[in-house]
This record gives sequence, C-alpha cells and structure tokens, in this order.
Amino acid sequence: MSDTDPAPHVVDHRTCTGELLEHGALVLAWTPAGAAPVVWRAPGSRIRRGAPPHAGVPVCWPWFGPGRFPGTSPSHGMVRTVDWELVERTEDDDGVVLHLRVTSDTATSPHFPHPYVLDLRARFGAALELELTTTNTGPRPFDLEEALHAYLRVGDVHRIRLQGLDGVRYHDKTTGRDERQDGDVTITGETDRVYRTDAAVTVVDPVLDRRLRVTTTGAADRVVWNPGDPLGRSLHDVGEAWPTFVCVEGGNVLADAVAVEPGASRSMTYRVELLPGVG
Repeated sequence: MSDTDPAPHVVDHRTCTGELLEHGALVLAWTPAGAAPVVWRAPGSRIRRGAPPHAGVPVCWPWFGPGRFPGTSPSHGMVRTVDWELVERTEDDDGVVLHLRVTSDTATSPHFPHPYVLDLRARFGAALELELTTTNTGPRPFDLEEALHAYLRVGDVHRIRLQGLDGVRYHDKTTGRDERQDGDVTITGETDRVYRTDAAVTVVDPVLDRRLRVTTTGAADRVVWNPGDPLGRSLHDVGEAWPTFVCVEGGNVLADAVAVEPGASRSMTYRVELLPGVG
C-alpha cells in the first residue's frame, strides 16, 4: 500500500459530479447538477490511509461502532481502511456506476474469521444510489452488522428537521436508554440514535432551502448522528465545521444484525435524492 494520500475516481456527468476512493470504497463527494454539494466533507480536511475519516459515506462492516461484543476493534469494522479493487466503471445517459470489491484475502480480522466477498456499486446520477452486497464464500453461516454511514451537508444542524421518524422506537447511544420519537427529529446537542425502522427520512433544511430524501432497501435501521460541541470540535477532520452536517445512515445493527448462509448473498441499498426547497 502506498503511503501517499489516496486519489479519487472523479465523476463529471451531465447529472452530477462526484468522487469515490478505492481506499475504503469511500464516496467522498456527490453534487447534483445545478445544486450545492450533498455529501459532506470538512473544508481542507485530508483523507489519510489507515485513518478512518469523518466524511463522505464510509462503509461500516462487519460490525457497527464498537460491535456487539467486548473487545471488537477497530470501530466500524476493518474494510474502511483498506484498498478495494475497482471491478468496473460504466457510464450511460443516467449516470456513472463504479463497482468496487474487497475480499477476506485483503481485509481480515480475528473478530470476523470468515471467507467473504463484499461488493459496493455506487451510481452517481440525479440521485446517489449505493448497493452493498455480502457473499458468504465459506462453509459456515455468519452474522454481521452493516451500515452506509452517510454524512449529509446541511446549512445549520440546529435548524434542520428530520421527517419520517415520528412514533419510532430508538436506542439512544448517548444515554443507553430506549425511547420513542415524538414528532420531527431536531438536533440540540450530541445525537447518536439507532431508529428501528426502514421508513424514508426527509432532511428539511431551511438554511440551504432544500430537502434531502433518504430511502433504503434491506436496511432495518436508521442511524442519526451529529457529535455536537465539544466532541465535534475535538475531531481532527471535523473541527469547527461540525454544525454543517448530519449523518442519516441506513443499516442493520445491534438487534437487527443479519445472517448470511454459506454460498448466499444479501444486499442493502441506500439512496439520497435532492427534493425542491422548503419554500
């Protein structure tokens, strides 16, 4: 592996621009034509090899955060700090698709000693669509957590509303308690919640005068995260920019971990699109 900072594959299409790194299969940018950027990265931040970034759309696999069992590391799994293989790049009138792959030959861990193939297909177009597919190439079943940890750019995290989660049960990782959402989600401080729903979520942003709609398939959970202050300022690649993003993730985590039988594959998709402004 080279010690230099990884260079992205660049997308420049009539529908959008974007960037994707082979390192970690990280979608680093997506900007629909005629719009402001949607995928967030702090101004001036660098992506360094082996250093999991707070930016873009990291792939969390085969565990989420610290995992379900004591001693699991690194946080969010081992595939986001290795180089994936570019399998194919295709382009049509609707956008550009980049297909990346990593296997157990490249990314291994004593916490996940299983043969596997993991594919990410990223379609950059009028919407950003990601498909994460796990294939069990070994003789025994395994279970895993997975998430597409999307950082979405907002004007001011304190002024946004997240619609679609009213009445949903969630686990609050900042308090350790299980709660039920009442009304729209607003961000007033450090927020780290796992909502047990596959419902569509809309980010209503009055500062940027736009709405972002997140939909998924094969994902039982929505994770909502913003570090707040002072945690956000303490993160070297976030700093003072912490109020300008919110993570709205799709995943299967905690009690919603999924099993994959020998020879079988399972997929999860994540889609974000730009809707007309809030008026």
